[in-house]
Amino acid sequence: MVADRSRPEPLDAPLDAPLHLAGPEGPWEEVGDRLDDTGRAVICTTWGQWLAAVLLDPALRPLLGRDWPRYRQTAAAAGRMRFAVSRFVVKHSAAAALDVPVDTLELGYEPDGQPLVRGGGEDLEVSLAHTGELIVVGVSRTGAIGVDVQPADRDVAAEVPAGRWCTAAERAALAALPESERRARLLWLWTLKEARARALGGGPRRGFATFGFDRDERGRAVLVGGRGEEGDAAGAWAFATHPVLERYLVGAAHRRRPALPAAGKAQVDTGSRSAAAPLEERGTGLGDHLPFVRPVTSGWGEGRRTP
Repeated sequence: MVADRSRPEPLDAPLDAPLHLAGPEGPWEEVGDRLDDTGRAVICTTWGQWLAAVLLDPALRPLLGRDWPRYRQTAAAAGRMRFAVSRFVVKHSAAAALDVPVDTLELGYEPDGQPLVRGGGEDLEVSLAHTGELIVVGVSRTGAIGVDVQPADRDVAAEVPAGRWCTAAERAALAALPESERRARLLWLWTLKEARARALGGGPRRGFATFGFDRDERGRAVLVGGRGEEGDAAGAWAFATHPVLERYLVGAAHRRRPALPAAGKAQVDTGSRSAAAPLEERGTGLGDHLPFVRPVTSGWGEGRRTP
């Protein structure tokens, strides 16, 4: 079980913008620093930036592990490549968070398809999303985390009518906005709701109309309603959305694990997720995501990753 090395952040600490990794080379030091500071990190990359490294890696089969048959059985070449890269990114990110060699970890999957880490990562929460060229992964040592990514030009309302997933308060706020602002607001809401649902598990099936979002006096996303879910309490959540590559909107949700006395840490419940649908890869629909994986390091030295 990994020790909690993170320094406690303020209750209202915002979620930082995603760190962009240009490939397996990192920079993983920045990921490690963020995890040390806040216990969580959101990472983004494009699958093309990892493709050559993944395909030329002689350890491709052992690193994919139990995912190897699925990789081989994916008929479309592009889908097969994205599948392999996504799992490499997840494993690298998990190894960076745990300060361990990447080949010591294995991925499993929650009932809703999100990845979980085996091999010393029982306290590590992982979430993954992708659409188009972009892959996003969230890792947390301090509680559940969920990420989502959507194309910035997506017209959510054209695909899913707002009346089916917005609260009454959200619909009223949307009606008061100029048409030019309404589409962006809907995308903001959807991305946050997807991220929160993935942190809890179960995706959209948890009922998006049962909880909503608003902005506080500082313009930050805050949860409205949703009480009664496990772990929902004042100050328990942090939410954020960030534009990435000028073409995507990335959303993240982090539910802070309650602090426990030192004697009770071995019994920490890391927040098991509710069962939903089996693992499913999506194409270009709302909530595109794949479970994912890997760092180029063999470990850490003196608290820093070695290249």
